Amino acid sequence: MTQTTNKTKSANSNKNSTMQVINSGEQPPQTAQLTTIDWQRFSEGNYSDNCYINRELSWLQFHLRVLAQATNPAYPLLERLFFLIIFSSNLDEFFEIRVAGLKQQLSRGNMSTSLDGMRPSEVLQEITAVVHTAIDEQYRILNEDILPALAKEDIRYLKRDELNSEQAAWMKSYFLEQVMPILTPISIDPAHPFPRLVNKSLNFMVSLDGKDAFGRDIRLAVVPAPRSLPRVIRLPNELTGGKEHHIMLSAVIHEHVDKLFPGVKVTGCHQFRLTRNADLELSDDVEDIAKALEGELDNRRFGEEVRLEVTTNCPEDICNYLLEEFELTENQLYRVDGPVNLTRLLFDFDIPKLRFTPFSHAIPKAFRRESIEKGESMFTAIRRGDVLLHHPFESFNPVVNLIWQAAIDPKVLAIKQTLYRSGKKSEIVQALAAAARNGKEVTAIIELRARFDEASNIEVANVLQEAGAVVVYGIVGYKTHAKLMLIVRRENNKICRYVHLGTGNYHEGNAKAYTDYGLFTADPDMSEDVHKIFQELTGMGKPAKVNKLLHAPFTMQEQLLHFIEAETEHAKAGKKAHIIVKCNALTERRLIDSLYDASQAGVKIELILRSMCCLRPQVKGLSENITVRSIIGRFLEHTRVYYFYNNGDERLYCGSADWMSRNLLHRVEVAFPVEDKKLFKRVFDDGLISYLKDNVQAWTLAGNGAWQRVKPAEGEAPFIAQNYLLEKMNGISD
Repeated sequence: MTQTTNKTKSANSNKNSTMQVINSGEQPPQTAQLTTIDWQRFSEGNYSDNCYINRELSWLQFHLRVLAQATNPAYPLLERLFFLIIFSSNLDEFFEIRVAGLKQQLSRGNMSTSLDGMRPSEVLQEITAVVHTAIDEQYRILNEDILPALAKEDIRYLKRDELNSEQAAWMKSYFLEQVMPILTPISIDPAHPFPRLVNKSLNFMVSLDGKDAFGRDIRLAVVPAPRSLPRVIRLPNELTGGKEHHIMLSAVIHEHVDKLFPGVKVTGCHQFRLTRNADLELSDDVEDIAKALEGELDNRRFGEEVRLEVTTNCPEDICNYLLEEFELTENQLYRVDGPVNLTRLLFDFDIPKLRFTPFSHAIPKAFRRESIEKGESMFTAIRRGDVLLHHPFESFNPVVNLIWQAAIDPKVLAIKQTLYRSGKKSEIVQALAAAARNGKEVTAIIELRARFDEASNIEVANVLQEAGAVVVYGIVGYKTHAKLMLIVRRENNKICRYVHLGTGNYHEGNAKAYTDYGLFTADPDMSEDVHKIFQELTGMGKPAKVNKLLHAPFTMQEQLLHFIEAETEHAKAGKKAHIIVKCNALTERRLIDSLYDASQAGVKIELILRSMCCLRPQVKGLSENITVRSIIGRFLEHTRVYYFYNNGDERLYCGSADWMSRNLLHRVEVAFPVEDKKLFKRVFDDGLISYLKDNVQAWTLAGNGAWQRVKPAEGEAPFIAQNYLLEKMNGISD
């Protein structure tokens, strides 16, 4: 009982210290010292649960670091608004998946503890406390910082009472002509039970006084706002002098809602939004994944209720009525001082001075016109040597261009590719379809279960199948997350293979916003490994025996453990030992325990993690030699790089896998070695060391779970890794 109480107090402390950092920039408390008994190994070989940070709470802390970006005065104003919107979107998914999952555990009577020893009910309690505080802060930033600053730039979101007579008249006409014909008010009475509302939809609870056309007393009605209507409406130029002045759909409906109930008095109108469980569950014995998914997608819209959002002025009786209707508790009610869905504030106007400065995506020297002789193709350039791309600093176009070249090249026989997230309008999908129509053997491994992209991936599969490509949906029970492309070409009567391996998805949009690595190579061993993995994915054979690649779910975890243990042995022998890992998350217990062992042996361990971290760094006697940092900036950090000093024979891998159980044990993943010395140095210096030097956009993790902003030391020049890479690679990549 004492242990649980202490854990709850610790989590509350983490919540308060994190919000303190966001609000004032003050430093959080120093790392809490764990007692010797806390971190000692048990006889079965596991560390005690106090040695770990709760996964869900760590994930939530990442969202708070994103929210903090909205307060950064160094960012252009519209980018700060964008971070505020991203926080809303992230929080939606957090409730739809993580909170919904915890609630589901409780409803099924699952009281088991997580890695850190917390029960689902305890985690939910902490999430509730942190999120209520965070949402209050989010709307404070919106109302006190962002909106006033936008108003100074003549970008306004006008309230109903701020409209002049001409604007008010236009709004009335807009309602009557564009909104009212689509609305369907639903009275609440014995013949009209409470409607089934779609996940995250905007709705209005309307209180009424009077009788309807049939003489019935009506007191309440629900008005759903159709998703076909824009949530933000730009006023015409002639009413604003061409300025960016907008009104919210909620204000338009609220102002004229009485016209939906003629002859009845409207006594109140209050917007609300319901969040539901949006996770999909598929059994491992389904006969057709595509058909099963199509059936489940509709269920996502009407899953179990997990959160209710209302505005701050919503009366208590309306709140209680809704909570009872949705079977939610007071803790699951979130009052917001503004629109209930900030994600719909997404702007479609572009004012350059209020956005990040645009840049040109560099082209590697190997693929520039001056480097490729007349008549040569990209295949020639790749045969000369491996080519590395670092997105978004370098263009994603070479990836697209290679597929288009393969689609029309008479020497190309086959193209095989994994697709996790793309879209039917993607150039890559169009190029693959063209290749299939041109008679190439095209095989696409499409992971239909990429969360929230399931419908899009089904469309992609249909496009490719109609073009004549072979489409495979991967392995039931294992998501195919590896980023692989294989092109088979006949050259001088010999079969030659070219591969592209990446850390990110084959998605042109993501490549402009996410940091990722991609490697082109014609290395025979690497190509053979990729060929074997495609055979494994489409056939029914045994696991592929690969030579150079790390391959989950078969060998990657054990090889990573082996690499860590090798560093541990070097340290014990008095030799230099060093590990640097950059990925999105670290939650896998065996890897964490192995890193703890390595730290205690004297291995220097530097972790660069974007989001979740269940490891406690900088704890005396446990993890003194481990540091953890997170970089949050203009681009979403997405590269996965694993470095091991290996007694001077250095190892460096890039890959698709985070250090999580789901990646290492339940997904098809690949990590590839960077063997070219020049490229090795580039990845090491640019992808690791520059991020360890960042003293502006970095946060560091303390042993008590609190994240702290990094600031330049006195006399130290500010260094931003992403800006450095932009300047270095913008047009001068080689």
